[in-house]
Amino acid sequence: MAMQIGGAEEYNSEINVTPMVDVMLVLLIIFMIVTPLLQQGVSVNLPKNMISPEDDPDIAKDTSVIIAIPDNNNFYIGKEQFPLTELGDKVKRLMENKTPEKRIVYIKSGVDVDYGRVVEAIDTIRKQDIDKIGLVADRKKGDTEEQ
Repeated sequence: MAMQIGGAEEYNSEINVTPMVDVMLVLLIIFMIVTPLLQQGVSVNLPKNMISPEDDPDIAKDTSVIIAIPDNNNFYIGKEQFPLTELGDKVKRLMENKTPEKRIVYIKSGVDVDYGRVVEAIDTIRKQDIDKIGLVADRKKGDTEEQ
């Protein structure tokens, strides 16, 4: 009885899927960790029953100025929090190099925010010689037809 070195004489034609499954699980875990980090700005509970005629493509750009008002006391530009008194100066600095057509500030206000707080933010923005202000709302779920 002689021992055979190097395996059997026949080739193994089965696919070894164990390494592929390991790689897929690692990729799945990486995507699950990275996906929440891709969100930009501050989360705001937006009104959902508003109908907008068309989406403005400038809202999604990195150069656009979006002011988030999640509650009555906080104002955010990106992820930075500003008091209402400093909000105007920050907006003015961000709008210095933009042409008059591109000087638009978007406001995302939460559902529970008082109307007066949004008006105060709008007044602060208008004092910086910015006339175009957009109010951002979530689109209705399942509403695809134009009205």
